[in-house]
Amino acid sequence: MFVDINDNRLNVEILGDGETTIIAHHGAPGLGSLAEPKASFGRLADAYRVVVFDARGSGASGQAGPFTHEQWVADMEALREWLGAEQVVVAGGSYGGFIAMEYAARHPSRVSAVVLRDTSADNANQELAMYNAASSSRVRVDKEKLDRVMSGTVRDDDDLRDCWREILPLYDHDYDPAKVEQRVAATPYHYRTHNYAFAVNQPDYDIKHLLPGITAPVLVTVGRHDWITPVECSVTIAELVPNADLRVFERSGHSPQVEEAELWEATVRDFLGRSVGKVRERS
Repeated sequence: MFVDINDNRLNVEILGDGETTIIAHHGAPGLGSLAEPKASFGRLADAYRVVVFDARGSGASGQAGPFTHEQWVADMEALREWLGAEQVVVAGGSYGGFIAMEYAARHPSRVSAVVLRDTSADNANQELAMYNAASSSRVRVDKEKLDRVMSGTVRDDDDLRDCWREILPLYDHDYDPAKVEQRVAATPYHYRTHNYAFAVNQPDYDIKHLLPGITAPVLVTVGRHDWITPVECSVTIAELVPNADLRVFERSGHSPQVEEAELWEATVRDFLGRSVGKVRERS
């Protein structure tokens, strides 16, 4: 369904009808869509109300700017109000984790728990990612394409698609060229959103000072072999959040929710079963 949120149309799907609501934010602005959190958090719809959506500027949602963290956080808050949920579990992977953490820090009374996956609290991951890409033994990445996608200077949607295809082999623990091509074909491309996120938002991104203000329990999950938001980034988050639980998935790259799906799902279910219950006891 399409919902008008802050003068922009968002593509929203609601899965399940559980008492507790999970709002899951996808990663990769301008490349990502609700398909990613739907595939992972949608599995929890037997016990929770799971809400996934295409963020402003991504997927099938409206393309009205600004594509700032402040706006994306405001959209999550307006979506929560539209849903009529007093408190929600917020979740996010990769860039979606940036927004989930910032939402949890700025709206602590509205958050019962947080689930993060392969993300970072500042832009330190950029330098680490560039090093990991350059030293990869799996593929030889075209440096100009890598620079364009990481700096937010792609020329158009076709160029974004070409750069995306170039770096996709870096993401998974087990490389499958056929899956890379499937992902390239399935991705919705919005280069203006991507460029803004990486050329404007990323250079000054640092929310480490906000993390001690997150009052909800937080599950931090990360793949051992993640090239773009390496384990060090998740360790930093877990050290700064007062009530954080760090889980490293040993046979995963950037997507343990896919590569170790059963273990990741069981980990999330266990965390939510314990953490949401604790929140209810305190309230």
